[in-house]
Amino acid sequence: MINGQNAFTVYTATQDIPSSIDVIIDFSHPDTTISLLETAIQKQIAMVIATTGFNKQQLQQIHHASKHIPIYQSYNMSYFIQLMSKVVSYLAQSLFDVDIEILETHHHHKIDAPSGTALLLADAIQSALNRPIEYVYNRNGKHTKRSKNEIGISSLRGGNIVGEHSVFFFGEYETLEIKHTAYSRKLFAQGALKIAEQIWDH
Repeated sequence: MINGQNAFTVYTATQDIPSSIDVIIDFSHPDTTISLLETAIQKQIAMVIATTGFNKQQLQQIHHASKHIPIYQSYNMSYFIQLMSKVVSYLAQSLFDVDIEILETHHHHKIDAPSGTALLLADAIQSALNRPIEYVYNRNGKHTKRSKNEIGISSLRGGNIVGEHSVFFFGEYETLEIKHTAYSRKLFAQGALKIAEQIWDH
């Protein structure tokens, strides 16, 4: 959270957040985020939302709140991931007759699957293709041939992996893999702080 002196303070309860705060940075839980939205709207505080695992109703609530306060919401605060989403979008448009699969790996404490970043990348590809795409999360029980109009998304959980995301483009005779590996959670905090400063400046 940023106040008028460019200092950062951590608050453990929403009722403790003063109106003098300029930006709330949220890395928490979807239910906590929704609670924070109410406080942010009431006190007219901008928000940077880096939490993942929202359902459709919660995303609608965030969209509605954005009409009242400045909000930046992303499943990943990494600048490299933002670039990766542009790269895979371009490749999806440029490569023909390929099968697209996404693999994400995280630490065993992560509670949502697939990761928000995997969905961010899948959404970027779907937007680039501009046609109906089905996201397939689990092939158990699917006794049909793989469709060209789908993106498979697989999740691995184990150890203390900060985050790895790979997008595979499988052709008939070759495969292209675009991969991002996060080595420290600091990169997410740094990205969120930069976004918070941009929102505050505007």
